[in-house]
Amino acid sequence: MKKPHVMILGIGNLLFADEGFGVRVIQHLMERYEFPENVSLVDGGVLGLNLLGVISEADHLIVCDAVRNHGEPGTFYRLEGDAIPERVRAKNSLHQVDFLEALTLCQALDSPVPETVILGVEPADIETLSVQLTPATANQVAPMADRVLDELRRLNVSFKKRTTHVPCDPFEDCRHRK
Repeated sequence: MKKPHVMILGIGNLLFADEGFGVRVIQHLMERYEFPENVSLVDGGVLGLNLLGVISEADHLIVCDAVRNHGEPGTFYRLEGDAIPERVRAKNSLHQVDFLEALTLCQALDSPVPETVILGVEPADIETLSVQLTPATANQVAPMADRVLDELRRLNVSFKKRTTHVPCDPFEDCRHRK
């Protein structure tokens, strides 16, 4: 029996401070954990609609992103089901609209829409040109990674901590490092 494909997708732009939060979470997970073959970690950057093919391959989709919801910077959000379109519509970034459209297009093209959970953090700054996260958001990378691992446990997916830390350059694909 084939195991369901679980995709952990980080979206955001690494060049605009907290906008790159979701990608930083993916890098953190790649550096510190090993996952079974049915789990893929994807740096979706700002690909938006171009993620349609990738998203449609997943049975379960865990999205990590900066979510603007007018809360305190660093506030954690977990969105699923009907709450996703309603809560994410207020986001202030172009890739977020494209991502929702990609999910909607899956359905319109008769592709199965994966069971989706969005794990987000309230950004402090998504406009400043900087490759550094603000302190409020940077402090949430490891806790957000823990929340991703909790979602994997909920799906009965095993993983293990790496015995050695594998550094990941923010502008390098680290997925295939051993």
